[in-house]
Amino acid sequence: MNLRSKPPLHPKVSIIVPAWNEARAIAETLKAIKEAFDTLGKLELELIVVDDGSKDDTILVATPYVNRVICHSCNMGKGAALSNGWRMASGSYIIFLDADLGESAANLGLLLEPLLRDEYDMTIAELPRASIRGGFGLVKGLAVMGIYRLCGYRTRTPLSGQRAIRREVLERIGGLSGGFGIEVGLTIDVARAGFRIGEIPVPFRHRESGRDWHGFYHRGKQFVSVGRTLIYKWLHPIC
Repeated sequence: MNLRSKPPLHPKVSIIVPAWNEARAIAETLKAIKEAFDTLGKLELELIVVDDGSKDDTILVATPYVNRVICHSCNMGKGAALSNGWRMASGSYIIFLDADLGESAANLGLLLEPLLRDEYDMTIAELPRASIRGGFGLVKGLAVMGIYRLCGYRTRTPLSGQRAIRREVLERIGGLSGGFGIEVGLTIDVARAGFRIGEIPVPFRHRESGRDWHGFYHRGKQFVSVGRTLIYKWLHPIC
């Protein structure tokens, strides 16, 4: 897909950070993002936090670091947070980062720079191997198989939420799907539209879920949402 225009001399980059009860972690993440931009050259940063109905002090902690805080009155889910965030953003490049990355958020340049060099239209962070044992790979396996069957793209990181994308690509594909399946839906839509996807090793670190009831509950919800997303994309093959 050839939708590329000449990049601006000093491009604006909008970073969207969805957050739900992240008062303890988000300040370190936002500090790392701002410090990283000091090393990236002549870029304009727009930093947006979408508070998804937090019950703690997430808004209070985040406000001093960001250009804008978007507040949901109730918990609407990650898909809604990201969708509302990018539509309120004004940057030519959009980066999605989790609120719990901490100091590792400083590695965001590894995602952004391939877009600035016009190598890809969307980059996906391939995170290091988890330090604790998680699930049994059922969600990832479903996502990998479904993405390949629906659009022919072979992915190693179907569930990674750390991504950078050109704004006009998001506009071309009609935005984001909702729910836990948002990453899977985005990959399918971008691949179907013929845009270039790069999976980049980035040493991001964030909260891991193990083999306890909370971890299995999280992955169960994720499995259902990914399945629903795949069914929806199968029934709606045209972006």
